Amino acid sequence: MSAGELAKAAAEEAFARGAYPHLVNSRPTVDKASTLEAFAEALSFPDYFGHNLDALYDCLTDLSWLPPGEHVLIWPGSDALRKAEPKTYLAIRSVLSDAQRALGPSAGSWRLTVVLPDA
Repeated sequence: MSAGELAKAAAEEAFARGAYPHLVNSRPTVDKASTLEAFAEALSFPDYFGHNLDALYDCLTDLSWLPPGEHVLIWPGSDALRKAEPKTYLAIRSVLSDAQRALGPSAGSWRLTVVLPDA
């Protein structure tokens, strides 16, 4: 299965269990700035999003502008960033992992699940 097909399947599965799927536009995710912008668009980040890794973590662990429940961030283009900027990719993966842990099943009204179909 291609990354696009896996992303679609992940979105359908999230929707089927009552979660909110958020698909990252994978085309521009080839550098840090475009990747952060793609995440901001996918999750409708507030205007105060600072476009850096600390701000990414802060927004991912807040999500109060979105309805309560599980939010599934699906990033099918992660491999492009991994190939173009490996250190940036690892840093963003670390932030995603930390945020997912912080908003795990016992976190409260909001929960974050991250899916990287091509990882």
